[in-house]
Amino acid sequence: MSANAEWQNWSGSVQAQPSRLASPRTEDELATFVRGAAKVRVVGAGHSFMPLCATTGVLLNLAELDSPIEVAADGASAWVPAGWSLKRLTAALWDRGYSLPNQGDINPQSLAGATATGTHGTGVELGSLSTFARAFRLMLADGSIVECSNEQRPELFEAQRLSLGLLGVATRIRVSIMPAYHLEERVERVPFAAAIEQFESVARAHRHAEFFVFPYADEVIMKTLHPVADAGAFKEPSASDETIFRFCCDVTAAAPAVARVLQRQLMRLIRASRRTGPAYRIFPSERTVSFEEMEYEMPRAAGLSTLQEAIAWVRKRKLPVAFPFEFRWVAADDIWLSPFNKGPGASISMHQYSKMEWRNLLAAAEPIFRANGGRPHWAKRHTLTSKDVFALYPMAERFCKVREQVDPAAKFANAHLTELFGIGA
Repeated sequence: MSANAEWQNWSGSVQAQPSRLASPRTEDELATFVRGAAKVRVVGAGHSFMPLCATTGVLLNLAELDSPIEVAADGASAWVPAGWSLKRLTAALWDRGYSLPNQGDINPQSLAGATATGTHGTGVELGSLSTFARAFRLMLADGSIVECSNEQRPELFEAQRLSLGLLGVATRIRVSIMPAYHLEERVERVPFAAAIEQFESVARAHRHAEFFVFPYADEVIMKTLHPVADAGAFKEPSASDETIFRFCCDVTAAAPAVARVLQRQLMRLIRASRRTGPAYRIFPSERTVSFEEMEYEMPRAAGLSTLQEAIAWVRKRKLPVAFPFEFRWVAADDIWLSPFNKGPGASISMHQYSKMEWRNLLAAAEPIFRANGGRPHWAKRHTLTSKDVFALYPMAERFCKVREQVDPAAKFANAHLTELFGIGA
């Protein structure tokens, strides 16, 4: 525990000076912090690019909160620690013979943070991590504990499924699990035009499919994952890939005009590869090159054409974008604040190297995604206003009523969220 500490997110673009940083080990310790604070936020790995965790109040990390894993008798769900990283949680589940139904491509985030922001992986029929939550153990503003689910306090449960941390502190989450499984990863270089034409068939033929496309390259990196029987020893990805990519980013930052040539040369280094291993080890990739990210969740029918429009926009203006776009499909859900609650989604992520100008670039590109029906990932860069939120999310008003009921003093709201949801207006 430390007072008057400085905190920053993973990329360094969000800084804060909380009055106290604390890592409670028991719910009693947690309750003491929550009851005694005027403002509280909770942080995991700090992978939010928006200031969701920034606070001048108490900033809590629940990684060390004492909480056992309890697998249900039917093996279909488990109560797990909300503050554990996905890396720690999935390894612990694997040791018990279970896996999460899906993961994203990094795993430092806390489970609570991933569910609270709608973080997702890929899959035609697989939803975000928020859809895995079946129940929550939640500490409210007065330090009391409640549990919510479809059967118990259902209104609170519906709001908590994607809550941005505005309702309370989740200490435990009951999540869907399944028997542990292995995945085969295949990576190959595909012409951009072919990737656009074939993506639907590729996505429907594999449990997971996505591709990465540099804005000045004519080929994409297509990645598929599919369940397989245990095929032997797990092969770690090559660390040299990140080293080469970091070098290319640094060259682009120093000489932006070379981006076009450099990206085409970089694609020539991509070789078809295959590896297999436990799902929890195949899903995540190393992300050591710092970046800023904007991600928009599009109606699936508009996804590929919007991606093409965004890339054409970058090329026409000869903008120095060092990172590739990422394209994925995600299933629909019924969660109040989920950007996938209008139907099947296509996710488009636009990144920029953190050492290069990113703020104006992402803001200038954002209207392309908005004009095609997109809604942003809550934790990625966006410029939504309170008016936008209530226009894009008809259930936001109902969410705010639940928030007002459980936290009338807005203890769990920070400046960003207060403005975004018009709290106290």
